Amino acid sequence: MFTYQIDDELSLALPRPQIDAQPLFELVEESRPDLATWLPWVPEMKSVADEEKFLTTMLEHFGNSTSVNLIIRYHDQPVGMISFNRFLQMDQSTEIGYWLATKFSGNNIMHRAVLAMCHLGFADYAVNKIEIHAATDNPRSNHVAQKAGFHLDGTIRASELLADGFHDGNLWTMLKDEWNKE
Repeated sequence: MFTYQIDDELSLALPRPQIDAQPLFELVEESRPDLATWLPWVPEMKSVADEEKFLTTMLEHFGNSTSVNLIIRYHDQPVGMISFNRFLQMDQSTEIGYWLATKFSGNNIMHRAVLAMCHLGFADYAVNKIEIHAATDNPRSNHVAQKAGFHLDGTIRASELLADGFHDGNLWTMLKDEWNKE
């Protein structure tokens, strides 16, 4: 398994579809009510086979350098995922997306994972800007961005189509020169 060790408790790992699909699907199932509110893909994730297909596709995207999707491992067990959803060459930017199983919230996991992704983005992927998009009414996601030191650039009207309709979204950014000052 290819991993990036964050600290004694936490690491990020490339997915192993045949091994990781079952535990990740179980986490989605357990957290479905919370996740489905904010993530439009959750209703379509109906089986372990769906999860395995998704993870296989994400490895293809990694191989093509179009995205990086990593499993968040806490005490050596999967607890969620974090990703660079896309890379834009025009402004040398990427966007972080993430989800965490409900039962693992409150352990500072996502904060540490986002900081690790910032390090990877600026040091290894040479991006100049990292974005986090969060529905304005998603307090947890906005808190993650704020706590990690991201700048709130503004609110974009009707920027996210979620299960109950369009939501305004906050655009949070971190620039490479801001990261280097930390």
